[in-house]
Amino acid sequence: MRNILFSAATVLLAGSTLVGSAHAEPPKGAAHNIVLVHGAFVDQTSWQPVADILTKRGYNVTLVENPLTSLAADVDATKQALAKQDGRTVLVGHSWGGVVITQAGNNPKVSALVYVSAFAPEVGESLASLAKAGPPTEGGSAIHPDAKGNLYIDPKVFPSAVAADLPAEIATHLANSQLPLNHVAFEAPVDVAAWHDKPTFYVISTKDKVLAPEAQKSFATRIKAQTTEVAGSHASLVVHAKQVAEVIEKAALAK
Repeated sequence: MRNILFSAATVLLAGSTLVGSAHAEPPKGAAHNIVLVHGAFVDQTSWQPVADILTKRGYNVTLVENPLTSLAADVDATKQALAKQDGRTVLVGHSWGGVVITQAGNNPKVSALVYVSAFAPEVGESLASLAKAGPPTEGGSAIHPDAKGNLYIDPKVFPSAVAADLPAEIATHLANSQLPLNHVAFEAPVDVAAWHDKPTFYVISTKDKVLAPEAQKSFATRIKAQTTEVAGSHASLVVHAKQVAEVIEKAALAK
């Protein structure tokens, strides 16, 4: 999966003027650390295009590798990443990663939270309860368990539902190399909602067919987030990496 997402980043960012100076530094007063938490069905390299941009701009970027076996396991992986940060840190989650940062973000090092096409639960809510409450989507309806209770998106539906704006061969490869989310994680409620006490930002993907844009707007309103819209699919963190990185940089300046 790593190579195929690197290929996607190369294609989508080709010709970009984002390289910048080898000696770039974040703005004065900005948090220098960024921790990126990926969603279900993909790995941490889904964040690579954004990470590359932020690294070239002088930020210390960490990609969390979620085991996707339980909420507690993914929160622990994120907490381990946060423990290694020196100073103020922006914590960012995509999709399922929004549930993880909501639970793990109650950490004194976390200066701001950024949700990218992400679930933002309240205490007592789970991904399962939020999925039932929100508008149905093509991608959500295509999530099914295997015999072991691991959840996948139907590979035939994945390309159009998750990554319609990625090259077809890349979307198909991602569909066929999914990392499952255990049903235990899907059903686990959060007992902390860090967005109550942190500055929050939200990137809404207006063409998302996994997490309905209406639901994203509802989350953003509830958490009182500064909101940015991008005309992208659920894979907007790859397709619109520049805009997503810009939002994260704004969050780095939040007090």
